[in-house]
Amino acid sequence: MKSVTSTWETCYENLGRSQCLRGCPSCQGVGLNSSARVLHQFARETGNLPLPEVTPEAVAAFLHGHGELSATWKTKRGLLVSFYRFAIARGHATISPLPERPPQLPPAQTPYVYATAEIQHLLDATVILSTSLSRLQAATYRTLLLILYGAGLRVGEAIRLNLCDVDLEQRIITVRDTKFYKTRLVPIGPRLASKLRVYLRQRCALALPLGQDSALLCTRTGHRLNYQYVITLFQRVRLAAGIARPTGELRPPRLHDLRHTAAVHRVLGWYRTGKDVQRLLPQLATYLGHVDIRSTQRYLHMTPELLHEASRRFAIYSGQEIDHE
Repeated sequence: MKSVTSTWETCYENLGRSQCLRGCPSCQGVGLNSSARVLHQFARETGNLPLPEVTPEAVAAFLHGHGELSATWKTKRGLLVSFYRFAIARGHATISPLPERPPQLPPAQTPYVYATAEIQHLLDATVILSTSLSRLQAATYRTLLLILYGAGLRVGEAIRLNLCDVDLEQRIITVRDTKFYKTRLVPIGPRLASKLRVYLRQRCALALPLGQDSALLCTRTGHRLNYQYVITLFQRVRLAAGIARPTGELRPPRLHDLRHTAAVHRVLGWYRTGKDVQRLLPQLATYLGHVDIRSTQRYLHMTPELLHEASRRFAIYSGQEIDHE
């Protein structure tokens, strides 16, 4: 019987390079190469056994992943549903070992929107990361924070950036291998470009193992930052910045919340300058790499300030007075 990898290669050949796995609602617009990465990971973590020997327990472990249970479970399951549908149709498997019911996912954490002063406190607090071995660690982490807030990137997108992905002349960052397996161009402002220019002079004094394909954000040896490492460091920086866990929340503010903050501040700025927010939302969705506009629309009511500005705008258009006291 065929293994996971050989079945995937057959699937790849049959469907062609430009198509997504047939019938996968979670993979609309996802390229076949990206699906291959997930399935190769599945093969590796299950031992690349013949398909009939892959157990439900092994599948469950792959779907759960190595961290907290998250919505990624559904995305991976959607891909495996299509994969096993293909395998069964071609006679490479007789049954699917996938769980029929999704687990109870933990409640989503309420995004924390940092105040402008808190962002400055975070940037200042990175000084605690300076060590006798490397004074660049603080500068690197400060640059990570600036990119997350100034360009609205996801944490994983930021640490996967290479030197060649930053065009300071055009003020464009190329974001590759995103959450939804697409590449997008993100314009940046002159202040962020200036900060990156200063950082790049320091960065290029370190090792460049892959030339311009080397990591933008790196350790003192020139190697790419580890995702879990930067998440762990953030809690040290947050505490040093004096930012506490909000009352009633189970978890403290996260590094990823800088991306949410960037989006909220952008929308708030539009409201205050009289821009047509609804017309501009698709642009924000593209900027953030959202494939569903609903993911962007949630920023419209994420903070009291946004609700205040939205109701004030409605009052202007309707000719009414609204008391916000």
